[in-house]
Amino acid sequence: MGKYDPLSDFLKAIADHVTEMTLTFEQIERLIEDRLPPSARSYRAWWANPTSIQDHPYAQAWLAAGWRVETVNLQEGWVRLRRI
Repeated sequence: MGKYDPLSDFLKAIADHVTEMTLTFEQIERLIEDRLPPSARSYRAWWANPTSIQDHPYAQAWLAAGWRVETVNLQEGWVRLRRI
């Protein structure tokens, strides 16, 4: 089980009619039972939707669950995801 699997499981369990989800960094940390790396709070690029998930294995959590990061607010500490 990977560190970000609980996030993926959470996103997979969201009802199909929900097309957008906003999560705070703290909510994600509760899901994964660990802190996000400092780069997730400092760099927008951490939240990118890479074409190669092997370069960003944590992004597999949302991509494999059928979601993409739409926007992130580093100052306020939240990320908005949209169903693919």
